[in-house]
Amino acid sequence: MSDEKAPFLRVVRGNPDDAELAALTVVLAAAASAPSAPPRRERRSRWGDRARLLRHAPAPGEGAWRASGFPR
Repeated sequence: MSDEKAPFLRVVRGNPDDAELAALTVVLAAAASAPSAPPRRERRSRWGDRARLLRHAPAPGEGAWRASGFPR
């Protein structure tokens, strides 16, 4: 076996110049080092949401104090 490593990039068709190969290498290196998408958080139902247990300030207006006791 040969001690040479396989090339990182191989041109299959066409004849790119050095600047085009350098640009392609930079784009591929940036894409490989980009962070992956953050993991998706599970959506919780409103039933288990503890924030609904907090008290809400009544909205100003007629009957606001009475309506503040109604469930939301």
